[in-house]
Amino acid sequence: MNSTSPLFSQFTLPNGTTLPNRLVKAAMEENLSNAHLEPDQALWNLYESWAHGGVGTMITGNVMVDHRAMTGPGGVVLEEGSSLDGFRQWSSKSKVSGGKIIMQINHPGRQILAKLGGEVWAPSAVPVDIGNLSKLLGKPKAMTEQEILETIQRFAKTSQLAEESGFDGVEIHAAHGYLISQFLSPIANRRNDLWGGSLENRSRFLVEVILSVRKAVKPGFIVAVKLNSADFQKGGFQFQDAKEVISKIQTLGVDFIELSGGNYEAPAMQGESRDGSTIAREAYFLEFASEVAKTATVPILVTGGIRRKQIAESVLESGVPLVGIATALALNPNLPNDWKENKQIDRVLPDPGWKSKTLKGLANMAMVRYQLNRLSQGKLPTVNVSPIMRLLLDQFRLSKLTKRYQGWIQNLPH
Repeated sequence: MNSTSPLFSQFTLPNGTTLPNRLVKAAMEENLSNAHLEPDQALWNLYESWAHGGVGTMITGNVMVDHRAMTGPGGVVLEEGSSLDGFRQWSSKSKVSGGKIIMQINHPGRQILAKLGGEVWAPSAVPVDIGNLSKLLGKPKAMTEQEILETIQRFAKTSQLAEESGFDGVEIHAAHGYLISQFLSPIANRRNDLWGGSLENRSRFLVEVILSVRKAVKPGFIVAVKLNSADFQKGGFQFQDAKEVISKIQTLGVDFIELSGGNYEAPAMQGESRDGSTIAREAYFLEFASEVAKTATVPILVTGGIRRKQIAESVLESGVPLVGIATALALNPNLPNDWKENKQIDRVLPDPGWKSKTLKGLANMAMVRYQLNRLSQGKLPTVNVSPIMRLLLDQFRLSKLTKRYQGWIQNLPH
């Protein structure tokens, strides 16, 4: 029987694109590229399984705008000179059931693993502070004006290539402590030129990225932004800053804003914050999102821990029109169809229960990646996993992918 849940009603974005329903598969880092950092069978299978599962819109995991700057090994890169064949397949497999596919585009800035090498660019030469594990990340150097302008153009170029490859839109990643979010943060951005200092200057990089992306694509192409509601760090990017940035960017042709929170130093996107308050309840960024939705002129998407139908419906009731789901779809790609038939299957991963937030975060990501890997091979997800085992095996797999990436970089024509 079909439920008449509002979750399954259509929704039209500011640019006129209509989404089939209110459920959005939020980004998860897959690390499933081939040796040339392109999408192939593994990613096509994974997205096809979600497409059949009934989600209306999907946002991909990170796609990098610069091959020298990867959030992790096994990531996908789309830049000038990339072959588009694998991307065309990816978009068409993602749309087999009539849904929309949006590419999340990103530059990690200072959040780059040291062993990946490459250029560690940041607004300022302020390293990431994750205690004893800080040395795992590269040492950042402050970007020159030239590098800033080049990177803005890279976001535009990747967006243009995504459109050429059949994607319905891009989501500019300005959250989770990656490059754009570093520009927004008074902790990471200590510049005293027009890219730093006041919030207006700190948000200039994001504004320029949006403007150049919008200019590079057609009006019907979706341009979205993922923004932190806060960094959850003392002296960092705060709720009030986020509200001001939203009121500024909503006039620039943005089609929706996804609200999340946190960064590597305070992984609030996984329900943990630096000050120890756990945001473990489902839909943990909802309070802020529903407050923003009252005054925002563009639609808001909220993501973070949503697993159950009644929680997803409460998001819509709070005035937020789009519901982002990540881990729950890794554990059950058929979740939207199950909800439609009023089946309630709540699957959760085991909680490591460790003291170190960083290690807990890594274990959670490892357990999710394991599910994505299984789905990409046509296997069913399983919650019967050991956090420590998955963490170790994930590290082993990532180190193999790191070697592969290093080999790829060395073989590039100089």
